[in-house]
Formats: sequence, C-alpha cells, structure tokens
Amino acid sequence: MHAIEVNDRKILKAFHRVPAIIYANDANYIPHLRQDIDKVFDPVKNKLYKEGGKSERWIFYDDSGALAGRVAAFVNPKTAYQEDQPTGGFGFFECVDDYSLASFIFDTARSWLALQGMEAMDGPVNFGERNQFWGCLTKNFTDPNSYAMNYNPPYYPGFFDRYGFGVYFDQYLYTRSALEPVQPVFLRKYHQLINESKLRVTNIKGMNLDKVAQDFRKVYNGAWGGYSGFKEISESAAAKIVKALKPVLDPLIVVFAYDGDEPVAFYVNIPELNEIFNRVNGDLNLWGKLVFLYHKWRRTPRTLVGIVFGVVKEWQGKGVEGAMIKFMGDQVDSGVIKYNRTVLQWIGDFNPRMLKVCENLGAIRYREMKTFRFLFDRKKEFKRYPIVT
Repeated sequence: MHAIEVNDRKILKAFHRVPAIIYANDANYIPHLRQDIDKVFDPVKNKLYKEGGKSERWIFYDDSGALAGRVAAFVNPKTAYQEDQPTGGFGFFECVDDYSLASFIFDTARSWLALQGMEAMDGPVNFGERNQFWGCLTKNFTDPNSYAMNYNPPYYPGFFDRYGFGVYFDQYLYTRSALEPVQPVFLRKYHQLINESKLRVTNIKGMNLDKVAQDFRKVYNGAWGGYSGFKEISESAAAKIVKALKPVLDPLIVVFAYDGDEPVAFYVNIPELNEIFNRVNGDLNLWGKLVFLYHKWRRTPRTLVGIVFGVVKEWQGKGVEGAMIKFMGDQVDSGVIKYNRTVLQWIGDFNPRMLKVCENLGAIRYREMKTFRFLFDRKKEFKRYPIVT
C-alpha cells in the first residue's frame, strides 16, 4: 500500500472518486458536493490559510494497486493552540474495509501533523466550521445523510477504536414531525408570555437582510456571551453568514422572536438540500445548478433543517423556544409552508442545556456521531471536551 499527495488535477479527481468506491452499494449515501469540498482547500476562499492555516491531502492505494482510501490533515490556527497540547485535525477520511490500510492512513495524517508541531489530532473534522463535514457516524446507518453532514459505513468506528482514539465528544441529531403539536408545557408558557410581555414571533419574509444580520448578531452574542471559549461575532461576520445562506434561504422558515422591537431569540432553518442534491451525483456543475434551481423553485424539500437555535440569556427557560416552534406549527397547519419534518443538526454532549431543550420539545434523538481524539504521547491523560456551563 502507498500514499500519494494531492498535488495536481489528475490526483484531485482520484481524491473525489474514492467515495464512489466506498459507497458503490449503499443506496442511502448522498455524495458531498465536490465544489463544497474544493472550497475548503482553496486558499482564496478559506480564510484560515491567510491566518496561518496549513493542510495536506492524500489518496491511498492498497497492495493490489487499487484506489482504496483518502484523507486530509490540517492545522487550524484558530483552534490548534488553545489547549495544553497543540492539536491538529483530519477529515474527509474514506477507506475500504481493511484495518491495515486505515491504520496506514491514520499514520500518514499523524506523521504530517507531528511535523507541524502538533501533539494530538481530532477527527473526522473539517478545516473550518463545525456545521459541515464533522464527526463519525456511529448510530443509524439507514437514513440518508443531511447536506454537508458526514456519513460513513458501520465499520469506521471500529477503525478509530482499534487505533487507540478516544471519544472527545458525542454528537446527537434530533428529528421532530412538523405536524406534531407543541408540547403542552410550551403551550402554557407561550400563552403566559403572550399575555405578560410584548413578545412577538415572525419569520423574515420581506425583511431586509442587513437587519436580519444585525438581529442575528444581537441574539447570538446575547445567547452565548460569557461562555468559555466564546468569541462574539462582529457586524461584518454576521453579514457574511447571512450572505452565505442567501442562496438557500427560505424566509418562511427563518424565525425570530422580539420583545417589542428587540430581538431575543432565533430559530434558523434551511431546506434539506440533499433532497435536491441526491439528483446531481455530487457535482454542482452547470447541469447540477439547473437541477438545483428547478427543485428550489418547485420547493421540492419536505424536510427543514434547524442549523442554529439561540435565546438571549435573560429569556432562557421562559418558553421562547416553544413559542417559535408553535409559530412554525401554525404555519404548517395553515398551509403557508409545506414541510412535514424537522431535523436538528448535531448538538454536542458538552451542551446539556440545548439537549434538554430538544427533548422538552418532543424531538427524538435519531442519529449519533462522535468526534475522536488521538494523543501522540500515549502516556498523557486523555481529557474529553469540557461541558458548557
């Protein structure tokens, strides 16, 4: 077996071809868009490179000379040096069912990261934000993967365990029928809130996107400000987030709660894009774009994906979450929106408060993933990701 660095167009094509080998007989798998993956490794589009980030990619051939695996390793300048040990990451891991090859792939990433001064590695992770390409699927291999969410064969977790990785944190995904009534406890809180405050809930239809960005920033900073490791987002960063979401936004399913004119909570959803991208075979080329635009116009997706849920601290625990869910339910009942299912993107076990909100809303934990960590010094104490308090 041997590794080849991705350093030209031909090898890059092979890098993108590996998943087709791994999932050739898996009807549930929906390929990631190669354009999304390429952006991660584009020094112009990924600002982490400008801040000192580094990455390397490889493809792997087995002993018979067949293409059989791939991986990328990277040093994220925002996270690599914030702990008592410099920690790099690896992702986009794919491998046939052969532990000897998987071990060789892990060794390759580990050796490169050690040369960069790293003392540990996390994986599978993204060279960027956690909302994409993050984690190893460990439970529920029968549902198709959501857009930009990792999916893998059932034998992958065994590779990590056998090599010596520890579980850095667990990731839980929830689902809830959009047709199901809000839990009674939230209805009571909702009516109490409406009667005793100036709370109002609305979607962003007709709202200026600059205002959406401003209100998003206020709630985001107000919800998580003060937590360990939290960094407030700036006006420009909030504007970039909203701009990035614009091509896929359905304004009917992005919901804000206001106390008078002051934003106090948001529930940001997007359509389940893989209910469109399952038709493009992982390539948003010209034909893929036409397919996407057609099905976006047709409003093909029937699942909405909750990508972020936030409530400013002084309003937490008062039922605002239920008020927003009730608003969405009323929109479904009236026929304004056509979605029938909600999926909540992964929430870490380090965030028990948000896990409790999901459970209180009647959402079902339907899928589980894990982020693993490997310490290069095998005698060093392994520590899990700290609980958010």
